[in-house]
Amino acid sequence: MTPELAAALDGLLPRRPLLLASDYDGVLARLRDDPAAAVLEPGIGDLLTRLAAVDGITVALVSGRGVEDLRTTSGLIGPFRWVGSHGAEFDGPIAGELAARRDALAAALAPLVGAVHGARLEVKPASVAVHVRTVPDPDAAARLLADVAAGPGADAALTAKPGKAVLELAVTDADKGSAVVRLAQSLGAAGVLYLGDDVTDEDVFRALPAPAVTIKVGAGDTTARHRVGDLSDVRGVLERLAGALTG
Repeated sequence: MTPELAAALDGLLPRRPLLLASDYDGVLARLRDDPAAAVLEPGIGDLLTRLAAVDGITVALVSGRGVEDLRTTSGLIGPFRWVGSHGAEFDGPIAGELAARRDALAAALAPLVGAVHGARLEVKPASVAVHVRTVPDPDAAARLLADVAAGPGADAALTAKPGKAVLELAVTDADKGSAVVRLAQSLGAAGVLYLGDDVTDEDVFRALPAPAVTIKVGAGDTTARHRVGDLSDVRGVLERLAGALTG
């Protein structure tokens, strides 16, 4: 942890209300070929639970996953806030009209995905994702994502959300950034921390003004104000906060 990040974290300690928000996959849980196997890293659940129990602190999980999927996979139970489907699931499930558009999109994508060995189609509450992490041929994986983007993904009514070995097409224009800002404003947050690792987390990094503490996990270009190397460093961030805030 850099001295600058340590100082920024210490600066959050007296702020109330305080929002501590994080992406899930690639930050709190390792990326897995099977998303259902992406359980929390050891000790992370206890740290989040300790932090969420502190008066004046809200812990939020923000994900491209649907909220129910996020709850089930994380196994977390407690006073957490849940933002799913890249912000489309905030105050409740999506409307029936959007679900119908999502299902039509899934039907259009199914033949493309079914033709590529190892590719997988994931239907979420407000989007459909094409996963190529398990495609053995890198060229075939790249071609599939390009075909999806140029075909069904070219619909102007959809919002493309590229990520690590995945292209997600959302039937809403919601994004993580607007959702986290909305949550912070609803809480009247005096301090905000956000941890993220993927392209969609850049929306949050850009949306949160200073003095919010934004942390990019891993390599790659970013607009976050700070960076840590991997998930063990994320644990270090949470341990520093939990140690100071819970004793």
